[in-house]
Amino acid sequence: MANIQYYDVILKPVVTEKSMGLMGEKKYTFLVHPEVTKTQVKEAVEKMFPGTKVKKVNTMNIQGKKKRVRGAMQYGRTAKQKKAIVQLTEESAEIEIFQGL
Repeated sequence: MANIQYYDVILKPVVTEKSMGLMGEKKYTFLVHPEVTKTQVKEAVEKMFPGTKVKKVNTMNIQGKKKRVRGAMQYGRTAKQKKAIVQLTEESAEIEIFQGL
């Protein structure tokens, strides 16, 4: 595995109806690099967002979807992704990028 820095771990936040509902429970959803571990995600969140303390990290691999390309009979796949749901502790600060959404 390549040497991944903490700012390369989190790619972007996931903004869906379900992820917005989880924010009330201090759970935040991010798309992360496909090769990172749970401990790397925890360290990256605590370094990128000051005042946050991570309680638990759940990760899931998302396989690429099958798509038609170059006509009706040829198929390809989109890139696979990894998603992480980060739960903060009760005394932790909120993550500011989700404020106002």
